Amino acid sequence: MFEKLTSFPENFLWGGATAANQLEGAYLEAGKGLTTVDLIPVGPNRFPIAMGNLDSFEPKEGEFYPSHEAIDFYHRYKEDIALFAEMGFKCFRLSIAWARIFPNGDDVEPNEAGLQFYDDVFDELLKYNIEPVVTICHFDVPVHLVKTYGGWKNRKMIEFFETYAKTLFNRYKDKVKYWMTFNEINMLLHLPYIGAGIVLQEGEDKQQILYQAAHHELVASALAVKACHEIIPSAKIGCMLAAGTVYPYTSNPDDVWKAMEQDRESFFFIDVQSKGAYPGYTKRFFREHGIHIEMQPEDADILMQNTVDYIGFSYYASRCTSTDPEILKDSTEGNVFGSVKNPYLDASEWGWTIDPKGLRITCNQLHDRYGKPLFIVENGLGATDVLLDNNTVEDDYRIDYLDRHFAEMAEAIQDGVEIIGYTSWGPIDLVSAGTGEMKKRYGYIYVDRNNDGSGSLKRVKKKSFHWYKEIIANQGAQYFK
Repeated sequence: MFEKLTSFPENFLWGGATAANQLEGAYLEAGKGLTTVDLIPVGPNRFPIAMGNLDSFEPKEGEFYPSHEAIDFYHRYKEDIALFAEMGFKCFRLSIAWARIFPNGDDVEPNEAGLQFYDDVFDELLKYNIEPVVTICHFDVPVHLVKTYGGWKNRKMIEFFETYAKTLFNRYKDKVKYWMTFNEINMLLHLPYIGAGIVLQEGEDKQQILYQAAHHELVASALAVKACHEIIPSAKIGCMLAAGTVYPYTSNPDDVWKAMEQDRESFFFIDVQSKGAYPGYTKRFFREHGIHIEMQPEDADILMQNTVDYIGFSYYASRCTSTDPEILKDSTEGNVFGSVKNPYLDASEWGWTIDPKGLRITCNQLHDRYGKPLFIVENGLGATDVLLDNNTVEDDYRIDYLDRHFAEMAEAIQDGVEIIGYTSWGPIDLVSAGTGEMKKRYGYIYVDRNNDGSGSLKRVKKKSFHWYKEIIANQGAQYFK
């Protein structure tokens, strides 16, 4: 009854995670339409556009858009999937580009060429017994929906998303068992254009607009869950949170409360998706900030009756907060989420706190809160890699990072946390969602491509490739000794 575990569970899904707009390329090929990420350039305009403060409805001369070619997975997927199979992947998380299926988002009929592309990718994965894990919307809104309807500001988006989701479920019901609705849904509050196709106009009530858009996404997510359960009864469909526990800087109760409030800003989304109703703390926040959410009479029932099967989440770093203005001056940079510097932790070269134990804490926190299986669908280290003359990358720093996180993931499992699987972010180098760089590399596979778009796109196995292969082969047994 209380036997000690000797490895990760036999059916544990080891793999890697990607997003269509960060690796596919072929941004207008075979009938695909423009998406929001196709219009976010590298350079000084990147964050103003991503945050919804500067509109971008068509490519502009003089700007470089890394998603347009990315790493050309669209044409090289067989080569890349063969490498994933060589590592022993049990699953591969990818997203479907909404505008490949419905180029405008409100089209009457889907684009067959786009549907066939993902059929081919899934077939290639299944050939190697690799389970596809599919994100329906990963920072990817057809631009036509932004220009015509205002993105997720508009309730009409629910209908378009439901049609899109049902199209996917009907087409791929025999190939895909694991689904997620929106990637890092809480990012809507921080990068509105990336998260929800929202451009904010001067004088608009930002909080009102973003939380109304959040409601639309939450209803759309619930309707997708409903459709998935009806069309593919054997499938599992989850939500996806950009996670990372917020620590109080001191034991001052005010710091503790502020940390809780910051956690709740993100938990709100998952509370609704997992528990089926708006939590009391959110209702109070809305009252005190004059936020009025327009709901249809049926919305409450839709949310309550269609909760997710599992909690997917990304974990890169913990965060830290304080109520002391002097301490707040010393904050880390590099992450969308601001954080006071934690004196007990180191940071990556991009300023992200490295906190392996934070993964264990976050797993326990989410499992205690929701009581549902967890799926760690993003985690990894962005670093500047150097391709050596012997055609490899000695990325011991990445191995060290992952090794320490795997050890804490094993501890969480021994704590009683049910974890479905682990997909490290960017198993192959791809375009950074935050900065648009190629220099910020996460992969086990090096891709010869530079920030300016130059490079041969040649794939090269890093040292971590062979290390991860061994971890998967022995089911991480070394972490249970």
